[in-house]
Amino acid sequence: MDTLQVNGQNYTVTRLLGKGKGGYSYLAQGSAGPVVVKQIHHEPCSYYQFGDKLQSELRDYRTLSALGLPMPRLLAVDEAQERLVKQYIPGPTVLEQLRAGTLPPQAEDQMLAMCRLLYPAGLNIDYFPTNFILWDGVLYYVDYECNPYDAQWDFSHWGSRYWADTPELRAWLQEHGQT
Repeated sequence: MDTLQVNGQNYTVTRLLGKGKGGYSYLAQGSAGPVVVKQIHHEPCSYYQFGDKLQSELRDYRTLSALGLPMPRLLAVDEAQERLVKQYIPGPTVLEQLRAGTLPPQAEDQMLAMCRLLYPAGLNIDYFPTNFILWDGVLYYVDYECNPYDAQWDFSHWGSRYWADTPELRAWLQEHGQT
C-alpha cells in the first residue's frame, strides 16, 4: 500500500507506525506535510469488544478533547473507507524512550496530571507506553481510546507496570520480539 486516499485526497505512505486493537496507523505525506492515517480494521481481539470502531474513535476523541487531554488533532474522517487523518506528533514513543533509558521524569508527572483529568470524569485511557509521545516538553496521548473508569485498569494499578523496567514490560518485550 503506497497511497491511501481520504475524502479524495491522496496520502503517500512512508511507513507503518503500529497496529492496535482497532486499526493500522501509517505515517503518510499529505499536501500539508506529514500526518498519521489510521485505517480501521475488523480483525478479532480476544480481550476487547467493539461496536462500531470508527464511531467509537470519534466519540472518544470528542470526549478526551473536551477534557483538554493533549492529543493529536483530528484532521479528516472518511466514513466510507473507515479512515482517520491525525496530526503527526514526531518523536519516539514512551516505550522507545524506556528501552533507550531516555524517558525523563516529567513524562510520568504529566501522565499523573492526565489521570487527574480522567478519573473525575469516570474515564481510563490505554496507558500502554506505545500510545504516548513526549514532544517539545508535552506528553501526548496519540490514541483516542477511552473507557469507563475501572480501578484495575487505571494507571497506578495497570499502566505503571509498563512505564518502568518491570517484569511485565520485560515479558511484553520478549513476547513481541523486542528484547
